Amino acid sequence: MTERSNGHRPTLEDVAHRAGVSKSTVSRVINGEPRVRATVAERIRQAVDELGYVPNQAARSLVTRRNNAVAVVVTEPQNRLFVDPYFDCLLRGIRQELVLQGAQPVLLFIEEPGDYPRVGNFLGGGHVDGALLFSLRTDDPLPAMVERIGLPAVFGGRPAVGSGHRSHSYTYVDADNRGGAREAVRHLVGMGRRRIGTITGPLNQASAIDRLDGYRDVLHDTPPQLIAEGDFTLQGGADAMAVLLDRCPDLDAVFVASDLMASGALRILRERGRRVPEDVAVVGFDDLATIAGATEPPLTTVHQDIEGMGRLMAQLLFKPTASGEPASGDGGGPPLSSSSVVTPVRLVVRQSA
Repeated sequence: MTERSNGHRPTLEDVAHRAGVSKSTVSRVINGEPRVRATVAERIRQAVDELGYVPNQAARSLVTRRNNAVAVVVTEPQNRLFVDPYFDCLLRGIRQELVLQGAQPVLLFIEEPGDYPRVGNFLGGGHVDGALLFSLRTDDPLPAMVERIGLPAVFGGRPAVGSGHRSHSYTYVDADNRGGAREAVRHLVGMGRRRIGTITGPLNQASAIDRLDGYRDVLHDTPPQLIAEGDFTLQGGADAMAVLLDRCPDLDAVFVASDLMASGALRILRERGRRVPEDVAVVGFDDLATIAGATEPPLTTVHQDIEGMGRLMAQLLFKPTASGEPASGDGGGPPLSSSSVVTPVRLVVRQSA
């Protein structure tokens, strides 16, 4: 919540006083300079958010010729942002960093193929300084589009480019999806579970593919009937859980590729008379506070710093490497830009049986 009273516009001095630092330190953080400790930078961001401080861009824009606007492109229906708390966390992190950069987000949605030309025309029209893009599908035209336009861009999640596209180098921020899935499934194996199914996300998205690969890393010879595809929605998780139970009545555990889908899966398990975790253990992915701690029972899940990833996306956009550097591919997927970041994850255990 911002603090403004008597028409007073918060100043750089106000932020410095609230954060207990000097004006020059606040200025360095606002201008994206790296020479500030992470704990101090976070304290300054919090003070900016609490005070509602907005940098005065009038003088800076004359020199930099910036629009002070960033396109945030979401390849999802608009209503997903209001029902899936993942997007709320990601957008909150993006907004926090853009405020420090003196930029405003411009939210654009791609819900159907006809939206691509409209969004492409906007991105190429000189209205924004860069773009943050997420929820891309396999071989989505957006990466090539922003590259052709020459617009600096950072992707939320590794772009799921197909064969023939490996020459491209994209800057992205992602969680260790595959490693997190391995940790989740190893936990279930360690609990003594032997019929472990999985509910995947849509398999035209890199995060869903990576989480399925992590599941298969541990359970090499999984029969196809133990794998059900979901869509990262509550109902998608419920539908996939029903499919798994119909196929495999002796199922004793399930790794679900998102907390929202896991919530739907828990509902079906209750309706079918299965106790969690006594009969069927469940592990999700995300560690969303509004879901994982509110389900019955509370959800064991893989934690990723979603808000932090949103901040990182915006930070990378304002670095020179955001427009693309020579690739340093590792042979295990699309080549990495030197500024891409894969953030660590950890398992949060809330079901012990």
